[in-house]
Amino acid sequence: MLVSSVLRTLSSRTLPHLFAAFLISLASTLCLAASIRGAVTDITGAKVTGANVVLIGNGKVVASAVSTADGSFQILTGAEGRFFLVVSAKSFRQLQTPDFYAGRLDSIERKLVLEPEWVRESIVVTATGTPTPQSQTSAATSVLGPLDLALRTDLAGPLRLMPGTAVAQDGQLGAQSSLFVRGGDSDSNKVLLDGISVGDMGGRFDFGPLSTTAVESAEIYRGPNSSLFGADAASGVVSLTTPHGTTSFPSIMFQGDAGNFHTSREELEVAGAHNKLDYLGAFSWLQSANSLPMDEYHLATSAANIGWQPSGSTQIRATLRYGVDATGVPNQWDFYQIPDDRKEGDQDLYGGGTVDNQTTPGFHNRFQYGLTRKREQSQQWYPAGICIPVGSCDGAPNSYTGGNFYGLPILIQGANGFSAVGPALLNYSAANGSVYPNRLDLISNRDQFNYQGDLQLTPHLLLLAAFHYANERAAEREPVYFIDESLSVSNYDYVFGAHGDFKNRLFYTLRGSVQHYQIFGNNFSPNAGLSFFALRPRPGIFSGTKLNFSFAQGVREPALTEEFGSLYKFLLLNGGQATIQQLGISPIQAPTTRTWEGGGEQAFWGERIVFRACYFHNEFGRAIESVGAGLVPELLPNLTSQQQQALESVLQSESAYSLDLNSLAFRAQGIESTVESGIGKNIFLRGGYTYLDSVVQRSFSSDNAALIGGYAPTFNGIPVGIYSPLTGARPFRRPPHTGFFTASYAGKKITGVFTSAFASRSDDSTFLGYEDINQGNSLVLPNRNLDYGFAKLDLGGSYQLLTWLSIYAQGENLLSQQHIAPIGYPSLPMNFRAGLRIQWGVGSGR
Repeated sequence: MLVSSVLRTLSSRTLPHLFAAFLISLASTLCLAASIRGAVTDITGAKVTGANVVLIGNGKVVASAVSTADGSFQILTGAEGRFFLVVSAKSFRQLQTPDFYAGRLDSIERKLVLEPEWVRESIVVTATGTPTPQSQTSAATSVLGPLDLALRTDLAGPLRLMPGTAVAQDGQLGAQSSLFVRGGDSDSNKVLLDGISVGDMGGRFDFGPLSTTAVESAEIYRGPNSSLFGADAASGVVSLTTPHGTTSFPSIMFQGDAGNFHTSREELEVAGAHNKLDYLGAFSWLQSANSLPMDEYHLATSAANIGWQPSGSTQIRATLRYGVDATGVPNQWDFYQIPDDRKEGDQDLYGGGTVDNQTTPGFHNRFQYGLTRKREQSQQWYPAGICIPVGSCDGAPNSYTGGNFYGLPILIQGANGFSAVGPALLNYSAANGSVYPNRLDLISNRDQFNYQGDLQLTPHLLLLAAFHYANERAAEREPVYFIDESLSVSNYDYVFGAHGDFKNRLFYTLRGSVQHYQIFGNNFSPNAGLSFFALRPRPGIFSGTKLNFSFAQGVREPALTEEFGSLYKFLLLNGGQATIQQLGISPIQAPTTRTWEGGGEQAFWGERIVFRACYFHNEFGRAIESVGAGLVPELLPNLTSQQQQALESVLQSESAYSLDLNSLAFRAQGIESTVESGIGKNIFLRGGYTYLDSVVQRSFSSDNAALIGGYAPTFNGIPVGIYSPLTGARPFRRPPHTGFFTASYAGKKITGVFTSAFASRSDDSTFLGYEDINQGNSLVLPNRNLDYGFAKLDLGGSYQLLTWLSIYAQGENLLSQQHIAPIGYPSLPMNFRAGLRIQWGVGSGR
């Protein structure tokens, strides 16, 4: 009876109260749960139904959800910590998101874009300023991922593995390397590291001493994008990303290798994540003797990436990278056969601090401070070469009557079949104004602040506003010649744009930027792009057709050396006002770019194969051209012939081999094409070909040089541009035909990557004007097709011996092509490295 009475009491009074308490407790628990929600779409933005979304934390499944009919999902968890999502759906490649921190009260939004199972469709940032699926943009953008960079020591080789690009490396490992995008100048590319501008003032950037250590990916945008990134993005954008730690415990990776030419490389990386903090630190050391005398090279690189997430909506991140290198500069060995006694070194420091805040589900803010501290040193201890006439190089300093130092009598042979014989001037003597030892320092410092806000106004419209400020300080110092020039400027960019779509079929980008730069004043750069899916992705032979169109304008800030080496300033200070008026020479201005682009993309067999092709037409105006020191004295008619000769010697002895002005204009149009395909889950193939038709429309060397004294350099009656191309010719070092092919295999234990890059002959100069035995031009050759074509083949791979130990090897230039570099610079022959990789933990930072 007692038991029955208790049960009746509980039933009538206590059970309802207990149930209510349970509901309250459950509601309280849910209120404290983290919410991870969002939508799953394909590359066109179409919703994906039935996708499995799994939340992983500490290596375990925490919770999961299935996307609904509108692609949405929501996961609730009472746990807090670091998580990532794994998303899978039929006919799509499995997606793993970057890790993130979630607290119990956080609400986190994630847009999950699934790629086709067989090909790669990257998420890109340089096209719109926000992470956007590649197919939703009209921009020509390529991405080099971890597998493309894993076994490389620098970026000179990988940058060739995309359409529309050409790399000129003036020598062997560590030598100056320049990137030409779609026929534009090499200093018209904006180079970013984690969003921080790292180029010199004026856009110049040397890829030679940039290590792949702590570089996770490289995104390359082809075309002007000054509307988003400001001046210097006049031909393209190269955006590099540093990885961050992901494992819940410290992960340590060490690798070391050795190869021929006394080459060795060691690298140590420590990475991990704990609660709200993630971290990565890396250091590498590379050294090589190269294959030429006095061409030793070494590079030390340090990098760090530390992130802290106080909440799921806010992330604070600091990055730092410091590189120190030194390399011998034997000069154009094929022209002298005597190594120059010169060394170049760099000390480059890049750092940044970023705050990302997802203020509301649709409103994102980004604040960033960046610093760049670059110092390039060039030093020479003595004048290498043979004194001709013998014993005449020790005359009175600055007498301008003695001899100079020359290389050996050499046959100089161009790819066009023309040749010349004779010793070439290697160094001026003290009698002719040179001082040894000497040293040149180029300094480029920058402090910058960037703000960007983007608002998802509707599911089909995103608005963007940004502000960029940069204070740049540059200096050029050469004490032995009493050169100490500096410049400090402040620049501003104001950006407004919109990106959206209509029914996930028509995608558009509209953007404009107002630039206020201290050197060239105000400029407006517009950008517009359209992408239209004429046939949406689907099963079948023709499984997707997309059409693209874009228009853009760009501008480049003049470089420090161009501003200091202005022909206008030189003539103004030396009585050349009449020449300025006669030839219409103006102060240095900002070069400009305008481009039109249209093309399409076709997928086949359920997106197993994707073919892309586009036509581009670029106009480059007010390009900066060099006027050789041999011509400069003739621009001053008030000087006697003896005074002109003395001035020429002074200019060249002080390394002022040329002066600059805005006198060059050229057009570059062409066709880019790529095809890529996946075979199963492990094999990926990609290839491309670019045809470039570039022609100079205006050139000081052609239009005005012959007017001054009626003298123009020729080779057996063929006009030659010594320092810059002539009207009707091609710009230097931009081959009309380039191509590439890559094949990669990524298995559980074995990875392998084969790459090949091809280029046809290109126009160039020997740059040996006024440098033969008689100070004449007998060593210049016709510019047309002067540089050799090449086929560069590389092969690398790794094998996992144990869970913590693997072996790897990389071979480059397997055909030992000697003319991958421009004429005069022999390329590094076949070279290889092999080594061991030891790793504790899984996933390090990559």
